[in-house]
Amino acid sequence: MSSADPSPELLALRQRIDELDRQLLDVLAERINICHDVARIKEHSDTPIIQPERVRNVVTTRRQYAIDRGIDPDFAEDIMRVVLSETHRIEIAGRRADGPPEKTASPEGIRSAIDTVSSRIDHVVVAVADLGPVTSTFTQNLGFHLPSPASECPGIVVLAAGGATLVLVSPEADPSVAAHIDRFGAGVHHVSLEVLNAGYAHTTLTAAGAELTPIVIDEHGHEQFFTVRDSESGVQLGFIARTGHRVGVATQNILESFKTH
Repeated sequence: MSSADPSPELLALRQRIDELDRQLLDVLAERINICHDVARIKEHSDTPIIQPERVRNVVTTRRQYAIDRGIDPDFAEDIMRVVLSETHRIEIAGRRADGPPEKTASPEGIRSAIDTVSSRIDHVVVAVADLGPVTSTFTQNLGFHLPSPASECPGIVVLAAGGATLVLVSPEADPSVAAHIDRFGAGVHHVSLEVLNAGYAHTTLTAAGAELTPIVIDEHGHEQFFTVRDSESGVQLGFIARTGHRVGVATQNILESFKTH
């Protein structure tokens, strides 16, 4: 057996993971089928499709169940919010006259290495001249809140609403932010994508000709790097691998992106 071949122990564990994934999808299928039944009942009653109290109860109780099972509750909430979004979509889409489109296990098109390891949009960073009024708008008018604990970096405010995270960065954080706003104005600075492995993503993007910053690692173990600002779209991309403790946005690393133009 070569060094590249998995050991019998690893093969056995992978087979167990495969079986558990099948069970997980079986459970999801059962849950979705029940949601179809719920949708049919709601359609012939006065029960509203969206019930905020029920949603909050589901999120809270599943977080506690995750804690009891030794699972990070933020991770469990991410999963539940995806499930809730899908079940809500089913309730609405089920009333359409047309059927759903067919899909395959292997979508067509050339798939890149980044496509393989990208998971989701982790957060969006916005450059602002003054944190006060912008924070007030997002918290008082748009429903965002300041997660606990708050950012420890002066001039940076993290805002959250469910599974969405925005990071506001002002010149107070670093002179490079002021220079960016003077040159390009306030607005979206970069979109950060969560990837499975930062080193792999960095290597493959570099091989493809992308101009990137070095990988930086914060005190919690998050690995992150950035592209340079794209002149056509005015946006940078960030790539973050949450290989450390799950503690929210790695604000210490964000300022590195403002030093790259």
